[in-house]
Amino acid sequence: MAYPRIHLLAAAAALTFAGAASAQQVTLMTGPQGGSWVPLGGALKHMWEQAVPGLQIQQTPGAGIANVRGVDEGKAQIGFANSSTTVDGIAGRAPYPKKVTKVCQVANLYPQYFQVAALADAKIESYADLKGKALVTQPKGNTAEALTEAILKLNGLNYQALSKANFQASYTDAVAMMKDGHVQVMTLGTTAPASAVMDLASARDVKLVPVDDKTIAGLQKENPGYQKLTIKAGTYPKQDKDVPVIGYSTHIVASCDLPEDTVYRMTKAMAQNVDAMAAVVKPIAGLTPKAMAADIGVPLHKGALKFYKETGAL
Repeated sequence: MAYPRIHLLAAAAALTFAGAASAQQVTLMTGPQGGSWVPLGGALKHMWEQAVPGLQIQQTPGAGIANVRGVDEGKAQIGFANSSTTVDGIAGRAPYPKKVTKVCQVANLYPQYFQVAALADAKIESYADLKGKALVTQPKGNTAEALTEAILKLNGLNYQALSKANFQASYTDAVAMMKDGHVQVMTLGTTAPASAVMDLASARDVKLVPVDDKTIAGLQKENPGYQKLTIKAGTYPKQDKDVPVIGYSTHIVASCDLPEDTVYRMTKAMAQNVDAMAAVVKPIAGLTPKAMAADIGVPLHKGALKFYKETGAL
């Protein structure tokens, strides 16, 4: 009678071991606190863990450029990124130290707006007016910081031409500096309306600084991933006219080595849960597999490719 019991124990142990072996630990790099990538990352974590048996996702803060480098260097397996700066990485352009070779495209999600928010009494009407002003942006490795440096350069300026340049990891801290009057302008790349700008506008009169045609043309010459978008009048308090800004797309990247079936299931889960994602980030509403699959110059992961072909999106 002892033998069946031994066999049962061995079978149970084997099942336990198999279950442990099938568990897949994955790191997801999101964005700075106060931005849209952190809560969206939480929604995706829940969605993906439900869709992929054994998948366990650990979220960690990040930023557009840092996330692409993190995935390329094996520090993470999935990350949020910005189409324009991911293309820079694939091409091996600054601020990347070398070509990115291990990062694949999973899905486009929604447009991002590069916003230059100035205190209304700072007399900043154009990017050229940033000369001599105190500014806060994100740390190196963030798309908005790279763009801030680029727009200064295209207008004959640099950080040294400002009275002060501050680099804050958190939008919340940047807003506090603006509210206290320590700086007169902040730059950030996120959705519109941005909760950080809304928070600032609740305490101070703010205006968005428009992009000019010369600056956008200069950016597009270097990287066609940039586009001109419009933040509609009324998006923010006291915003009485449309404001043209620099735009790009938020997308999901993954290590090209992540298993095909895992990425296939993740991509399928996003396509089937657009409403859940849009509940966190409104501009995702109406996202289709075709839009998710649109070519942005980053090679598709084979798992995502399989899903898009299956649905007729490609």
